[in-house]
Amino acid sequence: MKPALRIAVAGLGTVGAGTVQLLQRQASLLADRCGRRLDVVAVAARDHGRDRGFALDGIAWHDDPVAMAAAPDIDVVVEVIGGAEGVARRVVETALAKGRHVVTANKALLAHHGTALARLAEERELTLAFEAAVAGGIPIIKGLREGLAANRVTALHGILNGTCNYILTEMRQTGRDFGEVLAEAQALGYAEADPSFDVDGVDAAHKLSVLTSVAFGTAVDFASVHIEGIRHISALDIRFAEELGYRIKLLGIARLTPQGVEQRVHPCMVPVETPLAVVDGVLNAVVATGDFVEKVLFEGRGAGGGPTASAVVADLVDIARERRVPCFTVPAARLEPGRAVPMERRTGAYYVRLMVRDQAGVLADVAAALRDQGVSVESFLQHGRSPEDTVPVVLTTHDTDEAAMRRALDAIAGLGSVVERPTMIRIETL
Repeated sequence: MKPALRIAVAGLGTVGAGTVQLLQRQASLLADRCGRRLDVVAVAARDHGRDRGFALDGIAWHDDPVAMAAAPDIDVVVEVIGGAEGVARRVVETALAKGRHVVTANKALLAHHGTALARLAEERELTLAFEAAVAGGIPIIKGLREGLAANRVTALHGILNGTCNYILTEMRQTGRDFGEVLAEAQALGYAEADPSFDVDGVDAAHKLSVLTSVAFGTAVDFASVHIEGIRHISALDIRFAEELGYRIKLLGIARLTPQGVEQRVHPCMVPVETPLAVVDGVLNAVVATGDFVEKVLFEGRGAGGGPTASAVVADLVDIARERRVPCFTVPAARLEPGRAVPMERRTGAYYVRLMVRDQAGVLADVAAALRDQGVSVESFLQHGRSPEDTVPVVLTTHDTDEAAMRRALDAIAGLGSVVERPTMIRIETL
């Protein structure tokens, strides 16, 4: 049997502790599958006295994770601290500089510095692995980079944030509004005390930028991702979506187009008969479109100690087997910036909800504003009348471009009969 793979783990939160537990519990199984032991020889965390559910016997404790990354007699550093800068970045850069392989679950670090880190790793003939950074236990990175290697992947549509998916699912199933369901998600531990990264779409955008690079072989370009969250989605919109035959999901979408690369995160109306429409709760899912496989669905738990630790260890197994592939499908030196397609060029159908005064001529004014921008209406919905003289009016459009839609919405918002800013949700047929 080959010498053991010596592993250091930086960060002992949910994922770090879960990784050590998994390696200890599955030690015999992993040794059989790798032809060598996978031994945790060092860990770094702030609180030494906390019980994390695993034995520390024979494991060196470090208060400074950067010093641990530079310590001798380590083969791999697992970074699960998190954050794009600071300690996490120094740990990864130090490990690579000292000749250590790196496994990370840090999507923010990769979104901001992934291309540079990949170059650093490949120049030193080291592995930088990050299966755990996107979609938890779903093997989406390996699926794109290796399983679909024979295909030119042209599009990705993904539910990449379990917190948002849980909130939208609960809103649909219970009829409650965003604020109430968010508070429940925080109480259950599905959402952070400050949920901004999740509900404002940033977490999903980090993951999308990494997936885009793996799928298309372009440099990671987080700055070009259009980002919108779900705070403006109401229970009323979800009810109208159901009536129209749609479900509302926060999607990360990447597409290769003749103009360049689209990257966008925003709420979407998806037809109820499509696979992503029925992915509920905290689950994640990604549909990849390839030229030979057509559409492939990856689905599973996108977060949590167990699923994410499973992804970390899958990368460790590859390193133990001495299996190394380019981080982002092609060698990092050949990664080129993709031409970013601005959101204004998006073409598709739209859902629009207006809150209007219940008076004659409103629909004619709205229709005129749409007509002036060349936007064609597919359907109008209005149910009954309101004693408060304010009613919701819903319309869907035929395919049009985003710039025209936004100009039309600006004109509609300026009408005296419209009492609040229109709500717009893009329709994606997948």
